[in-house]
Amino acid sequence: MPGNRPALTRREILEGCVALGSVAIVSSSPAWAMLNAFEQRETEHHRPTPPNEIGPFYKKNAPATSVLRAPGDPGMPLTVSGQVFNTRGDELSNAVLEVWQTDHLGHYDLDGYRYRAKVGLDSAAAYKFDSVMPGHYPDRVCQHVHFAVTAPGHKPLITQLYFATDPVFEGDPDHNFKRDPIIHSRELVRPVMLVGDPHDIQAAVRFELCLEIL
Repeated sequence: MPGNRPALTRREILEGCVALGSVAIVSSSPAWAMLNAFEQRETEHHRPTPPNEIGPFYKKNAPATSVLRAPGDPGMPLTVSGQVFNTRGDELSNAVLEVWQTDHLGHYDLDGYRYRAKVGLDSAAAYKFDSVMPGHYPDRVCQHVHFAVTAPGHKPLITQLYFATDPVFEGDPDHNFKRDPIIHSRELVRPVMLVGDPHDIQAAVRFELCLEIL
């Protein structure tokens, strides 16, 4: 019966489309080679986000907000945005996302919840929060923001976001990211764009978060 048929894989669907001519492959390579290349690109796009140490400054019960900086806070304004999905490409709008960081001078708020938040996701699993560029502090080499992400049926992700503009990298994060011994993957060092007008400049960073399925 139709209801008992096994679901087709993405590759089977693509192979069927190629056979029917509804997908045209413009290449001198065989169709199977192009399908393999497509699958490889899909797999690379949905690789799990590399984990990173949780550090000693995590606090439970952070407030639910997307605005970490208060009016008049010193430091470079920073907006971080992205999306939470899994290795299949499914959007995880039910994920729980927590972030924490230092202020612009490299100080964590250990008594309260400044620069700590539980950030909401929209129906497409997109998130965005406003903060300031975190500072350096003696026990760490690089500026960073901590992330903790959980979702039902998925492995929890603890990781950190780093910034390609960090002076520690001297303009070359590809070769210098290992100056911080805690950075185990270049993927966690993200480009920084300056947006806004000359009187209201802020840094903007995209950081996609991909969880593994249990």
